[in-house]
Amino acid sequence: MGGTRVPIRSVFFDVGETIVDESREYGTWADWLGVPRHTFSAVFGAVIARGLDYREVFEVFRAGFDLGVERERRAAAGQPESFGEEDLYADARPCLAALRAEGLRVGLAGNQTARAEVILRALDLPVDVIGTSDGWGVEKPSVEFFERVVAEAGCPAREVLYVGDRLDNDIRPAQAAGVATALIRR
Repeated sequence: MGGTRVPIRSVFFDVGETIVDESREYGTWADWLGVPRHTFSAVFGAVIARGLDYREVFEVFRAGFDLGVERERRAAAGQPESFGEEDLYADARPCLAALRAEGLRVGLAGNQTARAEVILRALDLPVDVIGTSDGWGVEKPSVEFFERVVAEAGCPAREVLYVGDRLDNDIRPAQAAGVATALIRR
């Protein structure tokens, strides 16, 4: 018992359902697919509960669904991916600011699109780093994603804390990369 406690010098947060409430955005996907929002939400929850990739939700409603193509179609139709200040969890901005005030390096890193990265930057959140799977070219749960988090943190993996909302996509793979973790349930 009682090993040496390593100080945390950097905290990275997953974006979706940790910092950003994605329920409105996923509601727009239900509308796009022409299915009731509560049905889409229930299927989404079942897919996540089974530890599957969130993209499998779309396959349930439309076989052969290509998320990248559909994102482009939505944008062309004037319905691009969108979220804003109103979609941030109420405690997100104050938490990020408090951690930075304590002298920690704070980052956001998640499986997000290039467009989401632009939106996150425009929100002017009190963070030092914003990284997305599109921007980095790697996605969770790969070890390379968490190695990139560590590189961006600028300190050893054991001094990085990754905060996420999923055991399978956030917590276990971060721990496998030697990163400390915190699970948040929204």
